[in-house]
Amino acid sequence: MTTPPQKSHYRLLMGSALITLSTLFALPAHAQTPPPDMAQMWALIQKQQAQISALQDALAKTEAQKNTPENPPLIKTPAAPAPALETVLHRLDQQDKKIEATSGLLEESLQNNGMGSAGWWNDTTLGGYGEMHYNGGKKDEIDFHRFVLFAGHRFNDWIRFSSELEVEHVIASSDSGDAGEVEVEQAFVEMDLTKGAGLRFGQTDTHRLKAGLFLVPVGILNGTHEPPTFYGVERNGVEKNIIPSTWWEGGADLNGTFGNGFSYDLAVHSGLDVDTNFKIRGGRQEVSEASAKNGAITARLRWRGVPGVSLGVTGQYQGDVTQGRQNIAATLLEGHAVIEKNGFGLRALYARWNLDNAPGVVALGRNKQYGWYIEPSYKFSTKAGTFGVFGRYEEWDTQAALNNADTTFAVTTFGLNYWVHPDVVFKVDYQLDNPPAGIADDDRINLGVGYQF
Repeated sequence: MTTPPQKSHYRLLMGSALITLSTLFALPAHAQTPPPDMAQMWALIQKQQAQISALQDALAKTEAQKNTPENPPLIKTPAAPAPALETVLHRLDQQDKKIEATSGLLEESLQNNGMGSAGWWNDTTLGGYGEMHYNGGKKDEIDFHRFVLFAGHRFNDWIRFSSELEVEHVIASSDSGDAGEVEVEQAFVEMDLTKGAGLRFGQTDTHRLKAGLFLVPVGILNGTHEPPTFYGVERNGVEKNIIPSTWWEGGADLNGTFGNGFSYDLAVHSGLDVDTNFKIRGGRQEVSEASAKNGAITARLRWRGVPGVSLGVTGQYQGDVTQGRQNIAATLLEGHAVIEKNGFGLRALYARWNLDNAPGVVALGRNKQYGWYIEPSYKFSTKAGTFGVFGRYEEWDTQAALNNADTTFAVTTFGLNYWVHPDVVFKVDYQLDNPPAGIADDDRINLGVGYQF
């Protein structure tokens, strides 16, 4: 189809704009097809601009020749012999091709130098979270507890990478002498086997495989622990001492969804390495030159078939939590529920470890370790933001097999969360401490601020 001359003005203006951009941003392309240098590019642009000016004059002459008083000219110019309209349009088409060539060269140069529309940065995401606490009572201290950065990258539509770098008890400088930790809590590649390999057993199921460093699929907080997502300044004691959150291992995890709201995880990964006191939390190796003599298997099943309801159960088995020193097997069983309906919320969790009855384990009563908590809450919105009130009762015992001994820790906490923004929260709570006999209690107020992005 022949382009009407009126539309050619638009094409010429677009061409001028594109050439002007190429003047500003022209960069060298890759070595296989070297682009013109800056001097050559400037000469090319000047030549094309001169050609555009000449074509504009020719078009004006053509239009002046065919305009009448009833159809006034679009461009006023002295009458003069003009080339045929077909000739002008042909020249415009040729100029369009030159403009396209210039724009292609510019786009290639920009892409090869990190400025184009296609590049790794378009498939890379950044995020993070952090929290600062004030703890009263015997501690009476303030601590920037966590500063965390996320980085993820999508290689294609079925392979992605996720990572999490955390600084705990942030220190101002490396020579301050204060305690602090730098940890990589996640760094794994995940592949969508349904999309990439066609793995599917039903119409709605999906299946993925992650490999690398990942969070163990257990409990409520271990997988989702950004400050705006839970109540209370401090994480609960059960998911700290029984489920040693935050808990990550290295290995592979097959996970996916099926049926009406069901999801699953089946992970094979590195295991714990407890010392002679057999405390579970102290057995985390954090995948730092970790002993791999004995690994673990974790399986989780969750159901989210009703909006606002999440139910989950997890089991884990490790053949030897001493990594070959004492041959002590351990089993973890955990179940939880999270319900959120019309502002009302409820979290409940129970977890239990069973260790083999080796002499050292039995002597400390640590062949049985358990904990549980229940946490009702209510959330409501105002013009100033969203408020949430909660209460939590929790118990845990890491020496539950000791007879006639008081070894249970119990804590009652009640408080308020104020979300000034969905991703920014201020927290205040009061904690009533009820430790085992012989350990002084530590009732205290806690204040906190947290964020995520």
